[in-house]
Amino acid sequence: MAASNMKAIKRRIKSVESTMQITKAMELVSSSKLRKAKERSEQAVPFFNLLYQTMSEVASEAVGFHSVYTELREDGAALLVVMAGDRGLAGGFNLNVFRLADARIRELEQQGREVVLMTVGRKASEHYAKTAYRILGTFDNVGETITTYTALHMANHIVHLFEQGHLAMVEVFFTNMVSPLSQEARQMLVIPVPNMERNPGVQSLTNYEPSPEAVFDSLIPQYLAGILYCTVVDTYASEQAARRMAMENASDNAQEMIDDLSLKYNRARQASITQELTEIVSGANAQG
Repeated sequence: MAASNMKAIKRRIKSVESTMQITKAMELVSSSKLRKAKERSEQAVPFFNLLYQTMSEVASEAVGFHSVYTELREDGAALLVVMAGDRGLAGGFNLNVFRLADARIRELEQQGREVVLMTVGRKASEHYAKTAYRILGTFDNVGETITTYTALHMANHIVHLFEQGHLAMVEVFFTNMVSPLSQEARQMLVIPVPNMERNPGVQSLTNYEPSPEAVFDSLIPQYLAGILYCTVVDTYASEQAARRMAMENASDNAQEMIDDLSLKYNRARQASITQELTEIVSGANAQG
C-alpha cells in the first residue's frame, strides 16, 4: 500500500516539475518581450509629443480657429477602440479593460448615443464577437509587430469614417504599464481632440497656408496614428508584464507544491522503511 502511494506521489512531483518548466520558460519569454516593448514605446513617445505640441500651437495661435475635430457632433456614433491581449495566462489583464469599456458602453447608450467598436488583440475580438455591437475593424496579433504604417492604416480608416459623418467621437481603451508590477486599464478621448482652446494672450508669429484649420486637419491622421501606436505598444508591454507576474506566481506555487509533495514522499518512504524493519524484527522474534 505504501509503495503504491509513493509511486503516485512521485508521478505528481514529476507532473508539477514539468508544469513549472513551462511556466519558467514563459516567464523568461515575457521578460524578453517586455524589455523590447518598453524600448519601442520610449522611442515613439517623443515623436507623438512633438506632433501634439505642434497641433496645440496651430490651434491656440490662430484667431477664430475652428475644426470639426475639436467639437463634439450631435449626430454620429461613438467609436470605442478596445485593446487587449492576443493570449490568456495573464491574470485579470484582459478582464480589467473589458470592464472599463463595457461600463462606458452602457453610459453612452443611456445617453442615447450609438456605439460601434474597433478591436485590437485576439481576446478583444473574441470578447465582442459574442455581442450584438457593430465591429468596424479587428486587428489581431499586431501588438508585437505593429509598425507606424499599420497604425496609420488604422488611423486613416477612422478618419475616413469621421469625414463621412458616421462618427461623432473616438475613444481608446488600453492598458497602461505604470510599472513592471502594476498595470492599469485606461480610457482616452481622442476625437474631439482635447485641450485645443485658444490662448487670447498669444499672437501668432506664423502664417499657416492655406489656413490654420487645413494644417491642423492634415495632421489628424498622424496624430491618431501616434496615439494608436503608443497605446498598442503600451498594452502589449502591459500584457507581457502581467503574464510574467502570473507565470512567476505559478512557478512559486508549483515549487511550494513540489516541496509539500516531497515532504509527503519522504514521510511515506520513512513509514515504509519502518514497516519493513518492524516486519523483519517480528519475523526474527517469531523464529527465535
